[in-house]
Amino acid sequence: MTLNTMEPNPTWGADAYPEVVEAFSALEDDAVVRVWGADWCGDCRSQLPDFAAALEAAGVENVEEYPVERVDGEKVGPKVEAYDVTLIPTIVIERDGEEVARFIEEEPVSPEVYLAEQLSD
Repeated sequence: MTLNTMEPNPTWGADAYPEVVEAFSALEDDAVVRVWGADWCGDCRSQLPDFAAALEAAGVENVEEYPVERVDGEKVGPKVEAYDVTLIPTIVIERDGEEVARFIEEEPVSPEVYLAEQLSD
């Protein structure tokens, strides 16, 4: 199942974010981008389309989407417990099975900028 919120924003400007595109372009084939979100979630609707556009601009294809539901105030869905997902969107980038970057909904900058900074460190 895919997330509608992961449809790339057609107005996102890759030219305005060259460092983001460069950081994501440097991800190798062994990297996996895992995205937890929901189409009902306002934060996901506002944050994920630009993130998806950045991935598209960088040619990143190894993206796994995990739809999340709310049940009695708790987030439930695929791998939610295994990855300790409590807020959405949550995005984890792994390389060779090791987590190298994580974005959680409450970060003060957009997911593409935040993750690019983590990947560049």
